[in-house]
Amino acid sequence: QVELVESGGGLVQAGGSLRLSCEVLGSIPTMNAMGWYRQAAPGKEREFVAAIGNSTYYLDSVKGRFTISRDNVKNSIALQMNSLKPEDTAKYYCAALLEYKLGNYFPVGYWGQGTQVTVSS
Repeated sequence: QVELVESGGGLVQAGGSLRLSCEVLGSIPTMNAMGWYRQAAPGKEREFVAAIGNSTYYLDSVKGRFTISRDNVKNSIALQMNSLKPEDTAKYYCAALLEYKLGNYFPVGYWGQGTQVTVSS
């Protein structure tokens, strides 16, 4: 059974930092990349934030503030979020991805349970 286990998140003031982590338990043969998505509110579209595979790719609004990293030994990724803004408030989801072309990713159907990030102004 495959599971993506997230940790981190919480409440922080604007300008602060948080770190999210995600560990993959089990094997996902279709996965060659991992990433983070976020959903600002129930019913809103889940938005791509960052991915790491053969390259790294970021949502424009988080470039220079967020850094995604990968630990191949632990089969995990992390998202270091600095200079957080109220508009970064969302539930963040870890995702198993397929990088089918350099810098192009497709979710392969495995997601973490989500972790809430709240940034107060």
